[in-house]
Amino acid sequence: MQKISPFLWFDHQAEEAVNFYVSIFKNSKILTTSRYGDEGPGPKGTVMVVRFQLEGQEFMALNGGPQFTFSPAISFVIHCKNQTEVDELWEKLSAGGTKQQCGWLQDRFGVSWQVVPTVLGEMLSDKDAERARRVMHAMLQMEKLDIAKLEEAYA
Repeated sequence: MQKISPFLWFDHQAEEAVNFYVSIFKNSKILTTSRYGDEGPGPKGTVMVVRFQLEGQEFMALNGGPQFTFSPAISFVIHCKNQTEVDELWEKLSAGGTKQQCGWLQDRFGVSWQVVPTVLGEMLSDKDAERARRVMHAMLQMEKLDIAKLEEAYA
């Protein structure tokens, strides 16, 4: 078990969300599922906690009730090696959610993700400040990030 794991609080959709995430990411699986017993607070037999992996990273999801909701203040960054991967993950994760600026999206469960090509970090940290500025300007015009357009700005 890894030392630090993200823990996601859902109202009642933890199992549905986990199944959705595991279906999208390769090298992903459900590890364990715990159910509420007689003590509650959820109905007996319903999912309490699901422990799962996405791309080998361990997560936990709880059906904890409506007291807390997700915020874009915390998001998961997905480092993509090419445009095909950006496109695929962007479309799957944003289905039923909301697409936002600069590669950010909120999935249908309210969890925020950043779908980012790995080359972007290199471009934004270029020693040539003008090149990095052009890339930043181009990125600010996009929802889903487009590597070809970023490379144009970088040239």
